[in-house]
Amino acid sequence: MAGELSGKKVAFLAADGVEQVELVEPRKAVEEAGAETAVVSIDSGEIQAFNHLDHGDKIKVDVTADSADPSQFDALVLPGGVANPDFLRGDEDAVRFVKSFFEQDKPVGVICHGPWTLVEADVVRGRTLTSWPTLRTDLRNAGAEWVDEEVHVDGRVVSSRKPDDLPAFNRKIVEVFAGGGS
Repeated sequence: MAGELSGKKVAFLAADGVEQVELVEPRKAVEEAGAETAVVSIDSGEIQAFNHLDHGDKIKVDVTADSADPSQFDALVLPGGVANPDFLRGDEDAVRFVKSFFEQDKPVGVICHGPWTLVEADVVRGRTLTSWPTLRTDLRNAGAEWVDEEVHVDGRVVSSRKPDDLPAFNRKIVEVFAGGGS
């Protein structure tokens, strides 16, 4: 994987409540493939990550969504955790940041509860996605087709269900972010 993403910059949009492994492991995968990464959040400072329902590490925020320029990034990753996407979908700047990646046809990786932010950005209509199973109805109501798969690629959108799917998710985001297909 080394070098596949050299010269690319990947944004990781997250807030308090992010599932730690769903931020840390994909970030490590794209960095090992040569990408530069930045954590984008709704507030500056640090965000509180979680390991399921237990407090995890504090993660440094590199730039806030209200000041982040989506054109400076080549791809976006939306990790899950239950609270994280709920905070993000309630923030206009975060939603606008997400929507801009779709408007610019840039690749996006999303896992677990992350698709809630995609629903709020109104970018799932006509797409096929997977997610944590409890988001199935939300995605269908927003116009997406939901599938129960370890990893699913729809155009330039890579989705996965849960932490157990991270190895497949990480391989696929590197491939798609590098310009590969499904």
